[in-house]
Amino acid sequence: MPGRTLPTLSRAEVESHNTGKSCYVTIGTNVYDVTDFVESHPGGPELVLDYAGKDVTKILKDEDSHAHSESAYEILEESLVGFLVTDKLAPNGEVQKKIADSQINDEVNPLVHPRTGLSCAEDLSKDTDIDRDFKKYKFLDLSKPLFMQVWNGGFSKKFYLEQVHRPRHYKGGASAPFFGNFLEPLSLTPWWLVPIIWLPAISYGTYLASQGFQSKLALVASWGSGLFLWTLIEYILHRCLFHLDDHLPDNRVGITLHFALHGVHHYLPMDKYRLVMPPALFVVLATPFWKLAHSLFFWNWHLATAIYCGGIFGYVCYDLTHYFLHHQNLPLWYKDLKKYHLAHHFLDYELGFGVTSRFWDQIFGTELPTVVKAT
Repeated sequence: MPGRTLPTLSRAEVESHNTGKSCYVTIGTNVYDVTDFVESHPGGPELVLDYAGKDVTKILKDEDSHAHSESAYEILEESLVGFLVTDKLAPNGEVQKKIADSQINDEVNPLVHPRTGLSCAEDLSKDTDIDRDFKKYKFLDLSKPLFMQVWNGGFSKKFYLEQVHRPRHYKGGASAPFFGNFLEPLSLTPWWLVPIIWLPAISYGTYLASQGFQSKLALVASWGSGLFLWTLIEYILHRCLFHLDDHLPDNRVGITLHFALHGVHHYLPMDKYRLVMPPALFVVLATPFWKLAHSLFFWNWHLATAIYCGGIFGYVCYDLTHYFLHHQNLPLWYKDLKKYHLAHHFLDYELGFGVTSRFWDQIFGTELPTVVKAT
């Protein structure tokens, strides 16, 4: 269904596309990009531009003004880029609570969210029509290596962020090509690799740390403190690094780094081999925290190591939880967390940064409201 893959736009957004360089028109609640048709319009470009950003239903039916053939409607159908949504559903901070409002095209699922173009978690697993998607959005061709497309795309930050947060799904969950060369395996990480690599390292580090403790209780307390600290670090990294959207440099270096670090996950959220962190990337991100821990607790190497190992165990729990939230049918006590995290993808990516819990979202006021279902 097109309503599940095409965006919804407010009237103000449509009206802003009112020039020969970007010309949108509407028929009812369907939005069409007729920019490429402006100069070739039989009645002249001026006639099209007179209605740029406006509804053309009446003029199309007015045979006295200008008769339109079936081919004209076929051209429009090929130019469909989205659906008009009333201001009541425009992204304004309250949209999460009003998502069940049915003020959208009757032919479109009434729960489609204005910015992500999806209506529910199940939409994350609906295959994207690769050719149609590329033609409509002019962003990335999923059949070609993504990394160099982002690097060479010349995308503005605004356009990139709009598109990368509009989820796609590649061929039943297969991994779309990222590098397309010998580096490709570095972008693919199965979930089981995380515990296989890091649990032995955590165990050994904990053993070394234990040599400096006279009490097992003190060791457990230190290790548990690191685990708790991880929950805060998880939140800060997700909110302030992975989603630094407002502060992202508007250049291809910043955009490409963002895409490689986290953008690709929002673009293809159900890609099971790009859900957990590649070991090489984790080493890069974890090394500063090793130095930080030993700088803060410089007087006791064993204490710093115990806290650090607890934190790394927290990371392992986070990565496995993240994978299972996307791909496993979880026990009852985890189902709410699964619903909460998937809503971060299909409902509002600017809220709901907690993955293993929503605790810090509640503390810092970024909790994602419960999705309201239509009755």
